Amino acid sequence: MKRDAIMLRPEDNVATALRDLEEGSVAVVGVMEDCREVTMGQTVNYGHKFAVRDIAQGEDVLKYGEVIGRATAAIPTGTHAHVHNIESLRGRGDRKVA
Repeated sequence: MKRDAIMLRPEDNVATALRDLEEGSVAVVGVMEDCREVTMGQTVNYGHKFAVRDIAQGEDVLKYGEVIGRATAAIPTGTHAHVHNIESLRGRGDRKVA
């Protein structure tokens, strides 16, 4: 099956687009040997991340099985996940990382 996006770990809540994905399209997301389908809530360009499930404000964002940041706003399924709605937790002197 052709994959439109990839996740490396089943627990990830974002995937990386392998091509431009149009709003309303159904993206096939590969995760290990399995695939799942995600309806795109907005257009996401090649190489960018999008939510594969609803991510609540304040929730950790997981990519490669690792926390890459925290959602600063709710990120609905199929929408772009980037610096406009994710804050980094690394290298900050103002916050402790658990």
